[in-house]
Amino acid sequence: MLTDWRTAPLDPKLRATLGFLEKLTLTPALVRAADLDPLRAAGVTDEAIEDAIHACVLFNVYDRLADSLRFHLPGPDGYAASGRSLMQRGYRL
Repeated sequence: MLTDWRTAPLDPKLRATLGFLEKLTLTPALVRAADLDPLRAAGVTDEAIEDAIHACVLFNVYDRLADSLRFHLPGPDGYAASGRSLMQRGYRL
């Protein structure tokens, strides 16, 4: 999935959500209400869409802050460790 989410064996809900979030991240001015239609057709609820948008926006803000303020970022091993932790506990403490 990390290499190419378009060809990875993903749940249709996740695939539709990732496509929407990619557009929201790369070309936010082009996002329209109709862009949500594929998510709803795949069975993504409005609540899940809202949650995905919130997570996307927060990560985009963090990325821009990190770039602007030159935050120290971990290397690949640090990201891998964080990913394993998130898979075990999620985003809740």
